[in-house]
Amino acid sequence: MLYDCRSPADRDRGIAAAIEAVKNGELVVLPTDTVYGIGADAFTPYAVKALADTKGGARQAPPVLIGSRHTLDGLVFSLPGAARDLVEAFWPGALTIVVEHSPSLAWDLGDSSGTVAVRMPLHPVALEVLRETGPMAVASANKIGQPAALTAEEARDQLGYGVRAYLEAGPAVDPVPSTIVDLTGDVPRVLREGAVTLAKLREVVPDILDERGV
Repeated sequence: MLYDCRSPADRDRGIAAAIEAVKNGELVVLPTDTVYGIGADAFTPYAVKALADTKGGARQAPPVLIGSRHTLDGLVFSLPGAARDLVEAFWPGALTIVVEHSPSLAWDLGDSSGTVAVRMPLHPVALEVLRETGPMAVASANKIGQPAALTAEEARDQLGYGVRAYLEAGPAVDPVPSTIVDLTGDVPRVLREGAVTLAKLREVVPDILDERGV
């Protein structure tokens, strides 16, 4: 089902349907502040596998989206000071941080080497869903090798019946991908520069390295 979240009534129905679907281990497509994402409950291994299968690619560990900064504390054993500073400055927003997750977490995201890429998106529909479902494994809502979906309808054309609920919120306003920062080493390093520029990052963490390690 596709729900048009630009309509108040459809938005309420769509968000309720998406929350129920995620809790039942099914897949949903939802808008973010970058492109549309396909998501599953991060703690349901068969749902995470279904996400990878629906995209048609190898099982690479997907990023995790959360609906609150406080949720981050439950996912990591110890959060570096630089990570806290970046989260304070840029969340919710287009910044993904890679941190070591707590070894006690009962999830299986794939080959992640004990780390997780986490982001809190700046989109009201996504946040409303995430605050009820908890952490979700979310990847771009497209088949591997195809363009990223800029609407839920585009995502449905690619992903079809593999997804339980599609939440439409209109075309993605700023489809630039998120910036990814690795905070697992001694010095923070940019893995991918995206919507948040290196210059902005260095205003918060002056010693952060660029993609070349400089």
